[in-house]
Amino acid sequence: MTRAARWNRYWDGKSQSYDREMQFLDRKLFGDSRAWACGQATGDVLEVAVGTGLNLPLYPDGVTLTGIDLSDGMLAIARGRAERLGHPVTLRQADAHDLPFDNGSFDTVVCTLGLCAIPDDGKALREMARVLRPDGRLILLDHIASSSRVVRGLQWLTEKVTVPMAGEHFLRRPLDKIGDLGLTVEHRERFKLGLVERLVARK
Repeated sequence: MTRAARWNRYWDGKSQSYDREMQFLDRKLFGDSRAWACGQATGDVLEVAVGTGLNLPLYPDGVTLTGIDLSDGMLAIARGRAERLGHPVTLRQADAHDLPFDNGSFDTVVCTLGLCAIPDDGKALREMARVLRPDGRLILLDHIASSSRVVRGLQWLTEKVTVPMAGEHFLRRPLDKIGDLGLTVEHRERFKLGLVERLVARK
């Protein structure tokens, strides 16, 4: 089994406990960050790594929403959530490294807590920028390398387990790769010992 296939099988299995674990982390670590990210979306919106659809009820009325994820298990839960909510959304399986959309297809691209587990986050960010329309916005939320050296050491140790098992990284920082994408950072904030970063960039 390839590494990518092993990781995908992990996330398919993880889908059953994902909501419970993330709801705990949202309360303790991320706060209102999901609502912050989704509430700024306008027009035609793409959510990359939509997962189980936890963000679906947080989008404003009037957006046209498309969500992609690589995991069938995650998408199955997201489809059920969308149906219960009566929330119109197009959900499809796709690879963030090679988004199946034309250049300039979306007004907003959102990715919350997804880049940490995408194998090549730089390539995924380039794809997100590609599918944005001129003046479109990229909205990111993720856990990143802490501003505390002690915590970064713990993150380094954690990655020794999580990267081989699930492809999940803790020492990444998407901001470092935004400058090469033709995007201008309009908003950036870090909190919780620098573990969490919220970012808005415009094309």
